[in-house]
This record gives sequence, structure tokens and C-alpha cells, in this order.
Amino acid sequence: MRLFYGLLFVLYSVPVFSQSFTKEEITRWKKQASGIKIIRDTWSVPHIYGKTDADVVFGVLFTQCEDDFARVEENYITSIGRLAEVEGEGALYHDLRARLFMDTTEAIALYQKSPAWMKKLLDAFADGTNYYLYKHPQVKTKLLKRFQPWMPLMFSEGSIGGNISVVPIDRIKAFYGENRSTSWIDDFDKKDREPVGSNGFAIAPSKSASKNALLLINPHTSFYFRSEVHMVSKKGLNAYGAVTWGQFFIYQGFNENCGWMHTSSSADSMDEYLETVEQKNGAFYYKYGTESRPVQTQKLSLPYKDKNGVKYKEFTVFRTHHGPVVGLKDGKWITVRMMNDGLNALAQSYLRTKANGYAAYKKVMKLNGNASNNTVFTDRKGNIAYWHGNFMPKRDTTFDWSQPVDGSNPATDWKGLHSIDAIVQVHNPASGWIQNCNSTPFTVSGSSSPAKNQYPSYMAPDAENYRGINAVRVLSNKSVFTLDTLIAAANDPYLAGFEDLVPALVKAYATVAAQNEQLKSLSEAIGILKAWDLNYGTTSVAMTLAIVWGEKMQRLARPRIPAGQRITNLSFTDFIIEKTSPQEKIAVLTETLDELTRDFGSWNVAWGDVNRYQRLTGKITETFDDSKPSIPVAFTSSVWGSLAAYGARPYPGTKKRYGNVGNSFVAVVEFGDRVKARSVVTGGQSSDPASPHFTDQAALFCEGKFKDVRFYPEEVAQHAARTYHPGDK
Repeated sequence: MRLFYGLLFVLYSVPVFSQSFTKEEITRWKKQASGIKIIRDTWSVPHIYGKTDADVVFGVLFTQCEDDFARVEENYITSIGRLAEVEGEGALYHDLRARLFMDTTEAIALYQKSPAWMKKLLDAFADGTNYYLYKHPQVKTKLLKRFQPWMPLMFSEGSIGGNISVVPIDRIKAFYGENRSTSWIDDFDKKDREPVGSNGFAIAPSKSASKNALLLINPHTSFYFRSEVHMVSKKGLNAYGAVTWGQFFIYQGFNENCGWMHTSSSADSMDEYLETVEQKNGAFYYKYGTESRPVQTQKLSLPYKDKNGVKYKEFTVFRTHHGPVVGLKDGKWITVRMMNDGLNALAQSYLRTKANGYAAYKKVMKLNGNASNNTVFTDRKGNIAYWHGNFMPKRDTTFDWSQPVDGSNPATDWKGLHSIDAIVQVHNPASGWIQNCNSTPFTVSGSSSPAKNQYPSYMAPDAENYRGINAVRVLSNKSVFTLDTLIAAANDPYLAGFEDLVPALVKAYATVAAQNEQLKSLSEAIGILKAWDLNYGTTSVAMTLAIVWGEKMQRLARPRIPAGQRITNLSFTDFIIEKTSPQEKIAVLTETLDELTRDFGSWNVAWGDVNRYQRLTGKITETFDDSKPSIPVAFTSSVWGSLAAYGARPYPGTKKRYGNVGNSFVAVVEFGDRVKARSVVTGGQSSDPASPHFTDQAALFCEGKFKDVRFYPEEVAQHAARTYHPGDK
């Protein structure tokens, strides 16, 4: 990737983002909009119909802006590295990270050389968004006054943050900040955040009551991260599902022939290199074999908002042939190599939505444009399949690729890419089911799972987690599934994470209470926990005790993890049990009871009184208020094995916990002669608190219930609430 920062600076400095729209543009937009039909159903889900795919993309962006323009703009401000112009100097290193990996100039060049079909879609993306801004002059943008067709090439994969999000900003700041240091802050609080992942289940005809294949689509993201959309053209597009705000393809969803669910993957698609660098005559050189190669050096000026206007901070950034320099370790510079193919990534993301079955979907995957996701797949012919990752570099297996490798050794260079047939995968397993919950692929289909020893370790370093354990149990124990029982499986309440923790606490109590008569006052709480069936529920007091106690135990034990020790969700539970004393376990329980009594008047409080759903403002950063209405939620954090994930915590001024991450768009699909599907989103389609669709799905969501999906024209027409063209009043 070439970094033409001189031109990049010019592009950000000229008024390309604030120019007005021309009469010619407006006339063209109006003409295109007149041929696009949008039908909002009774849930306000937009069904967009157009003659061409580009017409539908125009309509999709228009409806996304109608529902939540703030998130559309925010995603592009972030992806093109201009967040500091909105948030101030504190976001500079976030922008620097984006600019290290995402070259605006190259995105423009990619747009210019894109095939005609892609260029039409990119133009439609910009046109639909800009037409919305033209038709809504009252909308106050944070920064972007005009959207450009090259922007989606910088935000192409559809996952949360893409590959660069795993590169620590603190590390970049430590290297490129005022005083270059050899280390960076490791923030323990970040480790306590709710994991963002997903669940995907595929059921073969052999385990389906209807003999049709079934699919569960269950992404876990920050709430309201994606919208629900139906895209239909006369050119073969007919896809339904979840779209990330500002993108124009169904990221997780289905068409009439097949469905796809992506789960975040730990398949190793990127590498860190330790570069041996020396300075000679004012220039930097890095060792590569017997060579001394010049480090590529560029000047970069980043704008940021200041109380007096816009200021700029100058950076000198570096890169080797492996990638940009992102940090320093033990005197060596760290570079990162990752997928850099925005066009193929976007092409794959879009073309898979038009696949007509297993063979066609697999053909699209040969573009190798998905670097951070696994795929759970189902089609109407009864095929079920799973691929662990997609973009997978070939490496020399004598190196430990879980750690940074020696950049001076040419043997550490990538050797091309593995073919789609070579990565970890299953197709029509004898078990009749597939699951992935961001866990190892070697339990993906029970006894029919791939054999770990058949693949290089870097292909699937993913560990097992409690969701994966629970999914295997649920899918193994049932012989026949329907849409209803698949929904029940997705909402299975068992919390496997407490299988060992609760007995460890009960054992600790028996030991400590025998030595201290005063602790026998804890016997009632211990009895409640001992009798608990480990299922979540709004009326469960045991769940309240277990989760609050478990979280406190995590915070107690985390600093005791030896530096450099890799620990998983499962092994951390063992670590908590082994590395905390019985006295500490009981002391934390006492602290738990005291905290609950202080906050709720009694420690004997049901989980549903603590764990709540609330949506008040519709802003990207939501606020919460105990005095205002909220809904009880039974399910909980995926850390404890909850398949239906709900990451919640108290906020400033609240005692109750409110969710902000977990289940977002959830759907079950049956593929037969006609597609049958049901879905639910976190709250509602609109971000406007005044809209009836702001929280009209909240009760369903909180109870684990689903609405019927309107897929066929007659279904959509029967349940139409509004029919219009983009821009109609």
C-alpha cells in the first residue's frame, strides 16, 4: 500500500466535503429516485425495489440516513481518519492508526479502476446519501457535507472496526507521541468489557422437521450497530438481513437460495514483525537478510478540533515492506502486515449476497477478501457449511506466529495465500449441525468436526468458550429442529461459566464458615446459589448473586495473571478458582451482599430488577436513568456462556444495569420452496425517540421473541405501512 501523504493532506484540506450540490446532480438524483420504490412495513423495515442494483443501493443509503444519519456519518468519519476534527486532540492517535493503514489516495485510485458494475454501486452510495442531505437541509452534520464514492473502499469488510481495531492505539501513541517509549499502558478495565462476537447455527435437513435446512443469524455487536433491510432489484438481487450503517451490502442475512452468518474469528490473518533498525546519516535503515534497506518515511499533518478552531499536529511515520510501524518492543520496531485489498473485500461482501447456493458462494470466497470472519452457511438444496476465516497467508510453520516474528529473516515473509479448499472447513457434516460462537472450529460439528492436527496452528488458534460448550450441548441433545425450537436453542438459558465457580464458592464457604461463626449469616445466600440450576431468568436471585460475585472475582484475579501468559475464557475461570483463597472468595461474597443491599435495599433481589433494557435518546452514546421506564432482561453476558448475549453495567447515577452490547439483529431462516424467516432487533428501526419504531421491538427482544419477516412481494404489500420514492414528503 502506497502512502501519498502529500496528496492526502491536500484532499483533506480542499473544500471537497463542503461544496454545494449542482443543479445537474439534483436533476439526476431526482430522476433516479423516481424509479426506486421503498415500502416500509408495519415494523418500518425498508423493502427497497429498483430496476438495477445501483438503484437499490441508492435507496438503501437514503433509508439508512432516514433511520440514523448520525451513525452513517460517524462510521465514515472514523474509517477515513477524521475523528479528531470532531472530538478534538484526544482522538488524534485514533486517526493516526487509520491513516497508517488506510490510504485515501489509494481508495480514490481503486475507485477509478473499479469494474463498471462496482463503480455504479459506489456512485449510487454517494448519490443516495447526498440526495438525503439535499432533501433534508435541516440535518446538521458533524463534519461530512458531501459523501464521496471512494469512501466504501476504506470501510469494506463489514466487521466491527475491521482489522486495524486490534492494533492498540496506546502502542501507537507510545511510539509516535512526544516521547517515544518502549512500552504502552495495558488497561485492565478494557479487559472487563463485554466481548463482541456472534453465534451462528446451521441445521441440515436430516435434523429438520420440515426436511429443509435452517440457519440462525445472531451477531453480538454494540446495540443499534446494524439496521434491518430488504434489497430487491430486477438484476437478481433479493437479499434480506443486517446492514452496517453506511454500507450497501447485506452483511449477515439471506436470499431466496442461501443464507450466511459471520462470526468474529481468531484465525491468524495478520502478523507482527520485529524490525532491527539503525540510524545512519540522519536516515533509518532496517535489516533484511544481508541487506540494509531504507525505512520508508513520510510526513503527515493531522487536523484536530481546538477551542480556537482547527489545528494540526505533525507526525513522521515509518514503514517497511511488511507494513507500517506501530510500536516499539525491546528496542525493535513493530510493523504489522495485514490484508490490503479494499476492492476485492468490497466485491466479495456484495457478490455473496447474490449467490444461488453452496458452489456459487464458495466461488465468491475465492476473492479472499474476508480477513476477520468465519462463515456459517446454509442453502435451499440442504447444504450446510462452515469456513474458518477466508484470507489466510501461507507461512513457514517453524515459526511461532502467535508472537511477533523476526522481520530481518526473509523466511518470515508470507508465501502467498492458502486456497479456499485449504482452510479449516466443514461441508454437510454427519452430525447434521454446525455451530460457531467465536470459538474453536474443532468442535464446530461435534464428532464430525475437522481434525486439529490436519492444519497449521496459525489457521485456528481460537480457544473454546462457554458459548461454544453450550451450543454443542444444545445442538447435540435435540434430534429435530423447527424455527420455533431453533429460536429456543438460540435462547437456551444455561450458564456453563458457573459450573465450576459456584461449587468452588460453596466449598470455600464450608471451609471458612467452620472457622468463623459470624460468617454463618451467609448461609441463606449460599443455599440459594447451591440450589440454582444455572439457568438465567428475570426472577432468579441466584443469578444476581453469581454474576455480581463473579465479576468481582474476575477483577480480583486479573492482576495476578503472569505477564505474557495467554489466558482464555475457560482457563480464566480455573485461574480464579485456583489463585484465590477460600477466605477471598467469601470476602467477595460479603462485599457482593453489602453492595446489593446498599443499592437495592436487600441483597435478595431478582435479576430482572437489576438487569434492564432502556433506550431514551437514540444517540450513539446513550444515557440511562433509573427513574425512567425500562424492561427486565433475563439473558446476560456471553462471558458466562449465555448464547443470547446482553452486556450490561451500571452507569453514572444508576444502580440498575443497562445493556449496550450483545444481541442486535437476530434471525432464524428456513430454506424450502419458499423462504420462511423471523427476526428481531434490539429496540426498533428508527433512532428518533419520537418515532413509533424507536422501541416497538424492545419487548420482543427482551423476551427472546421474534417477528415474521416479510420477504415475498405479496407479504410486503399486505403489511405495507408506507410506500414512497426517496425524497417524497
